[in-house]
Amino acid sequence: MSRENSDTGSDWNLRQRALSRWDNEGGAGPDGAASDPTLDARRIAIPGLTNADLVTLRIRVIALENLLISLLANASDDQLKAAREMASYISPRPGFTPHPLTIHAAAHMVDLIQRSGHFRESESE
Repeated sequence: MSRENSDTGSDWNLRQRALSRWDNEGGAGPDGAASDPTLDARRIAIPGLTNADLVTLRIRVIALENLLISLLANASDDQLKAAREMASYISPRPGFTPHPLTIHAAAHMVDLIQRSGHFRESESE
């Protein structure tokens, strides 16, 4: 997938819009998700995850990570650069305490990109 003549301004705008939705939980206000007190009374209790559920989730995450690595291995340099930039955006906002899970997620994104590089190198040999 060649990205020749790419409109980087347009890419930047799309990325910013996606990140803004992420920052506000898909439409929540500045004080968090909008909450209607009548909805709380009608919510259905969600049962806790069983060990089998956790194992299934872990298997799915492993499968998705490996699929992502295979896709990144065939990505263009611009796409890899965009992925690295996205990882750098996942950082605490000014005035907020860094959350260890957020920092770990950003590091894991970079790790996935680096792991895909091993497959890029083996293809060129």
